[in-house]
Amino acid sequence: MTFLKTITLTGAAIAMTASLALANSHMSKPVKVAQSGEEAYLVDAQDMTLYTFDKDGEGVSNCYDGCAVKWPPLLVVGMTQLDDGYMLVTRKDGTSQIAYHGKPLYTWFKDSKPGDMTGDGIKGVWHVARP
Repeated sequence: MTFLKTITLTGAAIAMTASLALANSHMSKPVKVAQSGEEAYLVDAQDMTLYTFDKDGEGVSNCYDGCAVKWPPLLVVGMTQLDDGYMLVTRKDGTSQIAYHGKPLYTWFKDSKPGDMTGDGIKGVWHVARP
């Protein structure tokens, strides 16, 4: 029983650490615009698709615990330069999450490579973030 709990917590810690590392990259912007055909969408520094959650409020994240394991929030540590339209949202745990026009941004744990958009439309409340 303890072994399973350890794996679950470790998985959550890995997901959150990966999200922190992606957003905190000093080599590139934490959020960029990508193109798929004629459709533009937002991606993180590693070119992974970003999503918004309909249940979030303006400048407020409502994705925590198990939700945040599947939908890692795009977090930043320290100072970062954000373009117009972007802001930082303070999460309940005190971390800073990047938001676009007030909508917090997330990645999806099932996207495995740049260009994947497998989280779009999940439960009718998750959507690819578009500029």
